[in-house]
Amino acid sequence: MSGSIKVEGLSKRYWLRHGSGAPYRSLRDEISRWAAAPFRQLSRVFGGAGAKGEGGERVEEFWALKDVSFEVQPGEVIGIIGRNGAGKSTLLKILSRITEPSEGRVEIEGRVASLLEVGTGFHPELTGRENIFLNGAILGMTRAEVRRKFDEIVEFAEVERFLDSPVKRYSSGMYVRLAFAVAAHLEPEILVVDEVLAVGDAQFQRKCLGKMKDVSSGGRTVLFVSHQMGTVRQLCSRGILLAGGQVQKVGTASEVIDAYLEVDAAGGGFFAEGAARTKDVAIESAVTLDGMGQRQAYFLHNDPIKISVTCRVNSWIPNTELRLVVGDSRGRRVFTSDIALQPSPAAANPSVRAEAIIPGHFLRPETYLVSLYTFVNNQVVIAGVSDALSFTIQDGGSKYAASEGLDYGCVFDPCRWTITVVDEETAKGTVNG
Repeated sequence: MSGSIKVEGLSKRYWLRHGSGAPYRSLRDEISRWAAAPFRQLSRVFGGAGAKGEGGERVEEFWALKDVSFEVQPGEVIGIIGRNGAGKSTLLKILSRITEPSEGRVEIEGRVASLLEVGTGFHPELTGRENIFLNGAILGMTRAEVRRKFDEIVEFAEVERFLDSPVKRYSSGMYVRLAFAVAAHLEPEILVVDEVLAVGDAQFQRKCLGKMKDVSSGGRTVLFVSHQMGTVRQLCSRGILLAGGQVQKVGTASEVIDAYLEVDAAGGGFFAEGAARTKDVAIESAVTLDGMGQRQAYFLHNDPIKISVTCRVNSWIPNTELRLVVGDSRGRRVFTSDIALQPSPAAANPSVRAEAIIPGHFLRPETYLVSLYTFVNNQVVIAGVSDALSFTIQDGGSKYAASEGLDYGCVFDPCRWTITVVDEETAKGTVNG
């Protein structure tokens, strides 16, 4: 059936090399290394994980996916969620036929359009116009079919002025706009979208979500990977939770998100593991702490919550600020708070720690997600981590939490009330003006 996907026992294995660093090799060295490759492969097979490679380096077996199985029916919108390194992108690359699985099989009925990273499927030397037709040809569409959709694609992407410029000159935002417009408008039976949409601005993200809803309502299948739980809950009918390359849960979007938040909140921390050091002002780590400074992810409604964020300053940019955005599990933004970062000019590559305290009696019982960004002049984002942290406020006897079937909002009332006794004559005078 067109638009269906069946995955059985899917696994993907990589070999990780550990050593003192790869030395420089000449062309002759590379030719010799290539000729010896079959014998090294045999050594790995018989030596197993941890076998020795050339030069004493250690080779480790790593499974990015292990025994993954699920089915997707035509017209379903599936959200694939999980922490960084869970195997989400590897799964999408296999489904998009970018890489081959090590084990298992995938049955796909219909054409697949993928948007996995900025510029996927684009040739940098070709113009935007030429890449539209190139992508259409890759999807198996005729030139006449692409022409029929051409104006819609250009209007959606908002790149008409730059249509005849090579895409290598496009900004990342322009790349994403055009790539998404092509993938969504050329009528694939299956649309695969990774977190790449986070590159676009808020207005464009709303357009993309609206277009994906239109695509799914037209009977086409959508696979959507995102760290923004509110978007997944809003857009997807079902979800798949991955952890450590394995399927942890399959169910409705709400069930899967709740399972993810429950596991994620137990950790109460985010650590970039060195990946963020490539940014000018990178977000290295963040953690939620209780009043005693202990790492914690569960709080009572009257407990203060400390959010401690560590940023590494690789290259200082004046007027850099750190922003935290707190939202609830339904995707509603609760509040935003900023702080200017001032590193010590004497230190080389200093780490800056910023701490924010959310007072007790402020947030009602619920699971909340914290996104973090470093930016300049309130517009240029340097680094960002969506849903970096999650914490849960438990019912501590609040009357607002105890009421069933009533939505009091996300925060307790901060209003200051006064009550004045007014006699009848004064009241009449006030009404008559």
